[in-house]
Amino acid sequence: MTAAAEDWADLPRRERRKREVRARIAGAALELFDENGFAATTVVQICERADVAHKTFFNHFPSKQHVLRDVAQDYLDRLLVMVEEARKYPGSARARLEYFFKCVADRAEENPMQRELVTEVVHVAHEMGTEREQAEMLRDAFGAMIREGVASGQLTRKHSIQTQTEMLLGAYYALMFNWANLEDYPLRRQARAGARLLADALCTSDGRSGA
Repeated sequence: MTAAAEDWADLPRRERRKREVRARIAGAALELFDENGFAATTVVQICERADVAHKTFFNHFPSKQHVLRDVAQDYLDRLLVMVEEARKYPGSARARLEYFFKCVADRAEENPMQRELVTEVVHVAHEMGTEREQAEMLRDAFGAMIREGVASGQLTRKHSIQTQTEMLLGAYYALMFNWANLEDYPLRRQARAGARLLADALCTSDGRSGA
């Protein structure tokens, strides 16, 4: 049994039920956001899809914006995991950059529903005042990846860690923004191109090798 499964099994039945209902509401909301758009989806529709009472919805979420905030937090949590996996990926700095952007493309293609939600997640984060917190968490995660590369001699010392971190963050944001807003955007091709550009700009000769 995994640690997560053990933690779930240790929860009181009432708490497990509460989390199951919350997850069902969030899942129903995501389906409707994908089908109808965020603005056109109502709480009544979410309740009907999730098969819960109106009161039950508000026991879990003050508004549909708060459902999307949960989605945004889940999205951020998964992104942080991807950054950490890329940081620990064996091989050169170039290989780690390529691995990260490949994972970004893989995840986006596996979950096309999130394409329509990317900009809404950003808007909700702004409205709820969580933009700064999210930005700091991402900056710290990407910064750790850059810092480790500089320390190992695989990333350049010609530019500050902050500048290199901002370049990496900017490449990620640009990729996601274009994917969310441009029809037929060649996500996988541009993910590979972005990784190559960053590697060419930031990697030393040691960081470009496959060793």
